[in-house]
Amino acid sequence: MTFSIVARCERTGMFGVAISSSSPAVAARCSYARAGVGAVASQNVTDPEIGPFALDLMAGGMSAMQAVAEVRRRRRFIEYRQVLAVDASGGTAIHSGPNALGIWASAHSNNAASGGNLLAHAGVPQAMLRAFAASTGHLGDRLIGALRGGLDAGGEAGPVHSAGILVVDRVSWPVIDLRCDWSEDCPIEALATIWEIYRPQVDAYVQRALDPREAPSYGVPGDE
Repeated sequence: MTFSIVARCERTGMFGVAISSSSPAVAARCSYARAGVGAVASQNVTDPEIGPFALDLMAGGMSAMQAVAEVRRRRRFIEYRQVLAVDASGGTAIHSGPNALGIWASAHSNNAASGGNLLAHAGVPQAMLRAFAASTGHLGDRLIGALRGGLDAGGEAGPVHSAGILVVDRVSWPVIDLRCDWSEDCPIEALATIWEIYRPQVDAYVQRALDPREAPSYGVPGDE
């Protein structure tokens, strides 16, 4: 029901997750990232505790591969789960349990890992990695490109209805957390539109949190 990518920007050290599904609000249940630590997608019959658990392990010094191995060892019903992780060194790891739904597959490289279930075909994750590798610019742009690449390659076996991107960078909260939780049209293109609106304001919102005295104007009526 889902295809996703976790990634690290080698240039900036940002981490991000991009995900789309036929299910509603997929990003709210499946996307996890922590600045300076890594990113995790936990999907397919989702256990929302896996993402924070894996990030805690990586924050404690484990690599993505070690953390995913520990997830396999310690979490219940792991045969139903699909987990993707990237760590602070760009190392990646993937677990796909044998009870994952439909056609399931994964692919990984340095700094990025992709996977999915109920896919149109097994080549979708590799297509997402190719799209990510071929893109440039802000990590958010590259994550949107990866989602589009997965969709263009066939995506899910049926229509997708939700999508999201999550990005962390240097502060304790996500600097980008954008979602289309349900659409009868293409949620990935709806998400891309939201991102185009939000992208020019990302740094300003961070600055307003850190020191509003140095922040740009708020752009609302009455603001000077």
